[in-house]
Amino acid sequence: MFFTSVVLYLLVRKSNLLKTPQQLTNLAMFLIPIFPYLILAANSDVRFELNLLESILIIISAIFFSYLGNVFSLKGIQKSPNPGYSLIISKSYVVFTSIVSIFLFNAPLTITSVIAIFLIVGFSALIMIDKNKNQVSTEYNKSWLPYTIGAFFCWGFLALTAKYLLNIGVPVLTRLIYSMSIVVFFIFGEIIVKKVAVFKISSKQLIVLILIGISSAVFNYFMQVGFDLAPNVGFINAANAASVALLSLMSALIFKDELPLKKVIGIIGVTAGLIILFL
Repeated sequence: MFFTSVVLYLLVRKSNLLKTPQQLTNLAMFLIPIFPYLILAANSDVRFELNLLESILIIISAIFFSYLGNVFSLKGIQKSPNPGYSLIISKSYVVFTSIVSIFLFNAPLTITSVIAIFLIVGFSALIMIDKNKNQVSTEYNKSWLPYTIGAFFCWGFLALTAKYLLNIGVPVLTRLIYSMSIVVFFIFGEIIVKKVAVFKISSKQLIVLILIGISSAVFNYFMQVGFDLAPNVGFINAANAASVALLSLMSALIFKDELPLKKVIGIIGVTAGLIILFL
């Protein structure tokens, strides 16, 4: 999950640089994974029948947490001067899920974990607060944070809902196939309404989209299996969020993105806190 997260969002960044419509990037992230999941499900004993409560929860999580969360996250990445800035904040929903899991699932949270949470919050301020008011790009200063905060809560509720569904016996593949199918339906609707030119993309854009879909399939599957096995979903979220540090460094190396010292310190501090929380 850690490494495919880095690969996935580097590919998303590349897709943005190629001017690929965001709707097509969304579509690749949700449509392509369904096919390998169906193959896995066909070769295993997976329950596809759902009761009313399970169906409602999957629909809500797919539309309001998964679909909107992905839209907010992609917008935050697109508008941020470095995708690591947006992702390290949105993926810090580990703080939210770790605490809420205590009350919902009776999950453990030690003193060490509490210290780690304060480290995460404190060093996140270095990333979020920019005192340089003379920065040229006002779009970067103002527009990416609201999207990132929206992604923060969407990802948090998505993780908690996923854990609950796993606890009541809904298989990983069942939830992924149903929820992604619902999201794909909305993405197709968005493509039709906005008249996105689906068949006018280049071969290079298509290759990147296929790689995004493959990375998304691996990333989401491993994350859900992690939710199923971990005593606290926050531990899995911590590993996921920690990948942002590597992503930021790789983005600066590959795409020459902005990475000033203050942001580097923030990334290191947040990552250190996440590592402590995970351990």
